[in-house]
Amino acid sequence: MSGALGNRRVAVLAADGFEKVELTVPVAAMKAAGATVEIVSLRSGRIRGVNLHEPAGRVRVDRTLAYAHPMDYDALLVPGGFISPDLLRQSAEAREFVRAFDSSDKPIASLCHGPWVLASAGMLSGRTVTSWPGIRDDMVHAGATWLDEPIVSDGNLITSRGPQDLVPFVKGLIAHFAPGSLLLREAEPQMSDPPHDQPPSVVLTTMKWLPRPSVRTAAAALGLVAGAVIVAERRRTSRAA
Repeated sequence: MSGALGNRRVAVLAADGFEKVELTVPVAAMKAAGATVEIVSLRSGRIRGVNLHEPAGRVRVDRTLAYAHPMDYDALLVPGGFISPDLLRQSAEAREFVRAFDSSDKPIASLCHGPWVLASAGMLSGRTVTSWPGIRDDMVHAGATWLDEPIVSDGNLITSRGPQDLVPFVKGLIAHFAPGSLLLREAEPQMSDPPHDQPPSVVLTTMKWLPRPSVRTAAAALGLVAGAVIVAERRRTSRAA
């Protein structure tokens, strides 16, 4: 298999509520570079992506955590989103999964809220990372030095702030996951950059102007409710007969 990631197997750890572009864009780039990519999750089937908080497309899960073994993979990607990392960090299986990659010094990449999972797995003490600025304090409290930079590399771990940094993140991820990549640790710990004084205006503006749920969405929801009522009524009728 040709490409920078030829013959590399990459696990993407995600759950319902993953930020869609943070999974689909890196996955497409890794596949184009020759990697075999598998989606690993808490449940089987298709998990739902989001754009901020709005439902987006689904992706099919290749393996659940119960059947995924870190030894079968060469690298790990943990995308962000407000919901997916929060679900994953509460899973003992997910925490153990990411710890196994770290203890074997396999390359790990994460962005946005994804480093929440790494923090809950106890992996960030003494490390230098970045993340979505809103979880900067969580990173610091987990023992990390937090830098407000598009991409930060520390040994087997690279992190990025979010969708705004996808171009350098994907470029760095491909190089980081390539066979024989040089895993360099920070020479000396730095002071964490200060927290932001204001939340990102792009998010505030987007949330302000997002439309109300569409009539089609409301109709679909009503249809589901009506269907449930009909099924329940049929069951009641059959029992009465």
